[in-house]
Amino acid sequence: MSVRLGGALKELRIHLCQTSKQSAGVREFIQKNYVNIKKENPNFPILIRECSGIQPRVWARYDKGVESSTPLTNLGANDVLSAIKQLIK
Repeated sequence: MSVRLGGALKELRIHLCQTSKQSAGVREFIQKNYVNIKKENPNFPILIRECSGIQPRVWARYDKGVESSTPLTNLGANDVLSAIKQLIK
């Protein structure tokens, strides 16, 4: 699995709940993939934000402060990766 971050994309933020079922796939994605993605993109800011009771979501910040987000509610780890790849395009 290779994910190259950069270009117009300036930052990724992943919001999730530490305990909810809706965030289970996001937690699994982070456990399985975060280290590898960070190794491939050591200088790229990837922020993980945990807050009790929130719906999981990934935010992408692009040039000139433009932001886009995608909900990650009840998605599996592979679906979370797909959602992130869509934001990269």
